[in-house]
Amino acid sequence: MAKKKKAPGGNTICLNKRAKHEYTIESKFEAGLSLTGWEVKSLREGRAQLIDSYVVFKNGEAWLVGAHITPLITASTHVVADPRRDRKLLLHKNEIHKLTGAVEAKGYTCVALALYWKNGMVKCEIALVKGKKLHDKRAAEKEKDWNRQKQRLMAAQ
Repeated sequence: MAKKKKAPGGNTICLNKRAKHEYTIESKFEAGLSLTGWEVKSLREGRAQLIDSYVVFKNGEAWLVGAHITPLITASTHVVADPRRDRKLLLHKNEIHKLTGAVEAKGYTCVALALYWKNGMVKCEIALVKGKKLHDKRAAEKEKDWNRQKQRLMAAQ
C-alpha cells in the first residue's frame, strides 16, 4: 500500500503569507467551502494556493475568487477540471451582512488567509483587511528583525 503524502503543517492545507505582508488584518472569520470530489482529493494532497484569492459578495452569497486547486491526474480523468473556478463560501446570513457592510461602506477588502481541515471538513479563514502603505511595510519589517535579534541576544545569555 502506497503512503499518502501529508499536507503541510498538520491540519493546515495552505496559507496566504502575502496577505499578512500586504494588509493590516482587522477581523477574522471561519467559513465552510463548497467543493467537488476531485478538489477534496487534491486538497488532501496539499495542492492548493491562495496567493491572489479574495472574497466577492453576489446576491447575498460569498464567493472565493482566485484560489488555485491543482487537479490530480488520476482523480479527475472523467471531469473537465477548472483549477481557478469560483467556490462558494458557507457563512451565516448575519456574517455575510456584516462583511458586505464593511466592504461597501468602510472600504475594507475581504481576503482568504488559510485553508485547513476541521472535523473532516475544509474550512477557509477569511479576514477583513486594509492595505498597508510602503512605510508601514518597512516599519513592520524592522520590528520583525528587531524581535528576531532580541531573541538571539536572550538565547546567548
